[in-house]
Amino acid sequence: MRFVRLDSGQPEMAASASDWTPDAFATQFERRADGTLLLEPLGELGAFPERLVDSLEHWARVAPDRVLVARRDVNGQWIEVSYSQMLGRIQRVGRGLLAHDLSADRPLVILSGNSIEHLTLGLAAMWVGVPYCPVSPAYSLVAGDLDRFRYAMELITPGMAAAFDAPRFARALSRLDSDVDVVTELDSLELPVTDRVAQAHAATNADSVARFLLTSGSTGHPKAVITTNRMCCANAAMLRQSMPFLASEPPVLLDWLPWNHTFGGSHNLGLVLTYGGSLYIDDGRPTPAGFAQTLRNLREISPTVYFNVPKGFEMLATHLRDEPALRETFYRRLRAYFFAGASLAQHTWDALDAAALQELGRKVPMLSGLGATETGPSVTFTTPQMGRSGVIGLPAAGMRVKLAPVEEKLELRVRGPAVTPGYWRQPELTKQAFDDEGFYRLGDAVCPIDPEDPTKGLKFAGRIGEDFKLGNGTWVSVGPLRAELIAALSPLAQDVVIAGLDADFVAAVIVPDVDACTKLLAPYSPGSLGELARDARLVAWLRERLEVHARAHPASTRCIRRALILPVAPSLDRGETTDKGSINQRAILRHHAGLVTELYAATPASHVAVVDLKEAMT
Repeated sequence: MRFVRLDSGQPEMAASASDWTPDAFATQFERRADGTLLLEPLGELGAFPERLVDSLEHWARVAPDRVLVARRDVNGQWIEVSYSQMLGRIQRVGRGLLAHDLSADRPLVILSGNSIEHLTLGLAAMWVGVPYCPVSPAYSLVAGDLDRFRYAMELITPGMAAAFDAPRFARALSRLDSDVDVVTELDSLELPVTDRVAQAHAATNADSVARFLLTSGSTGHPKAVITTNRMCCANAAMLRQSMPFLASEPPVLLDWLPWNHTFGGSHNLGLVLTYGGSLYIDDGRPTPAGFAQTLRNLREISPTVYFNVPKGFEMLATHLRDEPALRETFYRRLRAYFFAGASLAQHTWDALDAAALQELGRKVPMLSGLGATETGPSVTFTTPQMGRSGVIGLPAAGMRVKLAPVEEKLELRVRGPAVTPGYWRQPELTKQAFDDEGFYRLGDAVCPIDPEDPTKGLKFAGRIGEDFKLGNGTWVSVGPLRAELIAALSPLAQDVVIAGLDADFVAAVIVPDVDACTKLLAPYSPGSLGELARDARLVAWLRERLEVHARAHPASTRCIRRALILPVAPSLDRGETTDKGSINQRAILRHHAGLVTELYAATPASHVAVVDLKEAMT
């Protein structure tokens, strides 16, 4: 195994999940005259493999029969692939890829979601140095005109497209240029291994492009983030700082997070491969319809670390409370939870703590952090001691963080081995993404927990681009207000969208948790989201909760004066939500401008919850 060394090595870390040592996150800081803060870990990032597939090769030799990946078949049985089986197959598939004249200019695109075939093909491409792009099904299966898919394909110019459920992707495949080779059966790529495979593999290195990850941010047009071997491997090495138990036992994951996204595809896959773990693909989702599959899987698979988004944890917490058998299986070997993508509501956090205490007699550490597709993804991690909503922790090993004053806030910027070299074929966007010292601009605002001592940790303070000024010139900090309001409206709000640019007061569009709202209104069940949004009882409940919030937060920048419920589901087609469930604030406001007009009407309609400030303040 070849290594990239950034220092003389890193001492073995404690294996116990309760033994995070304070010095593992020891940080030094510098304060500049202009208010800029620089934070840098005192401990250095240790050695890491030059290529992610080096770890696969290592574990195929050390633990050949260990399960690398498993997924249920159509009959519900787990199909398992070991490390040695995967290594042999990716070399044969890699030989097939070499026969198609693929390169960074003609890469591979994978349209299908998470599957054993997807993982095999992606690893085969990395083995022989063919960049690949996992494309979100949200791009290729939308009911609309496939604008984002076409734009992405014009940007990437693929030489091959793989779709392992071809009928589902037929419409997208028909939009590809005629010179793009289409693969629907992985067996068709398998060829006997020759010296050419070894030569192609030997030509790859830390700076080889492993994959392109599409990210659209808040603009809607995809950007292809160049993701190198170095980024993948450095990020996996950083995870050992966040989860020291990785040093002593192979991780076991049950995971649904999509591989076209950096959390599932870089963070979690990298963790499994680097530490010789096993990944059980969860075909469930944190939705009322999809969570039953997740629960079925969790009744059989006991993870060592469990990753999810806040909505998934919220749904899980209820079942852990009510189902002793599930609770026993889930906590059997769990060392930590980890969430990303949004703040975890305090009631969910408390419910998970209660379930762990009931089963184990102790709490399980809840970890989090902050990152981006462009940063591989990790920038900061929390420790169990920092564990509370909104806290993002301290810089990961190897990452130097800058907090630069921007629009009355501090923007998080970072430099380190896990940062992308840029956007594929978009040099101007690449130039704009970095400051004059080479720090990548995340666009996220953060602030120190203790302004006098930033080494105590950082808090998330929203997206710089989402904040706005009211008509009186005062700034509204959207990120913290969203988290605060979701907690105040729990459990009936999945998310909230904050409005008020140049207006006299702040208002909100509520993205409802349909299942929770339906339970509140039982036995009556609204026939549509439109009916739900106009239900008088729900509007009255919303007004009452907003008045409670207004009493606690009377300032004009935090008091929500009016709100209504989004009467339609956020659209994947129009970029209002992602396949992870994250809400795009600006897209919702742009596409539902009529709702904003209703919020600020001189005489608001009956479905608008209007806060009576006199009543709220008494």
